Amino acid sequence: MKRLIILLFALLPLLAHARDNDHAQWNPAIAAFEATDRAHPPAAGSILFIGSSSIEHWKSLAADFPELSVINRGFGGSVISDSTFFADRIVAPYHARAIVMYAGDNDLQEGSTPEQVRDDFAAFVRKARAVDPGVPIAFIAIKPSVARAVLLPKIRRANALVRAYAATQKGVTYLDAFTPLLGKDGRPQPELFGADGLHMNRKGYLLWISIIKPWVDAVPR
Repeated sequence: MKRLIILLFALLPLLAHARDNDHAQWNPAIAAFEATDRAHPPAAGSILFIGSSSIEHWKSLAADFPELSVINRGFGGSVISDSTFFADRIVAPYHARAIVMYAGDNDLQEGSTPEQVRDDFAAFVRKARAVDPGVPIAFIAIKPSVARAVLLPKIRRANALVRAYAATQKGVTYLDAFTPLLGKDGRPQPELFGADGLHMNRKGYLLWISIIKPWVDAVPR
């Protein structure tokens, strides 16, 4: 009995991370993306922005990168593995010139470890490159939000692990959007976030743009 209890405790982190049965909740959002694609097929050679609500809420994305064709495939509340699961439907069809991902804080909030965040991002890279070998992929650092300040130690660890992983991969880049969102006291700057303390306001997105644009501009056309 004691051995069984020890085994169950060892499996708990894996069980908490097993979200395969939850992917179906996003089917309506993915179907809506597909309907949009049928009505307005994305241009070839677009930059794909994918991930969770910080991408979904970026309504000015096209205007912020007017010289580019961009595709916004953010769906709020999602974790990294959701984008991987649906990659055949919202990554593969586009043959994007480059991919920009933001996700990870929902993962940590739901109990994933920093190591799982890194491994899930690596799995996304493999899935995307199974379709488009060598496609440049950037990971926007997990943001330090006011609402989830308690997660800061895990966020720092996850970002460090993703950064180390990216350094071993050709064409995979970690974009440090974490540090600029911190104040001199090392805490998230409230003035960069909306009323919920979780999602950024325009000032926050302007910081993101200043970090993402040089990378996007350097991607071969």
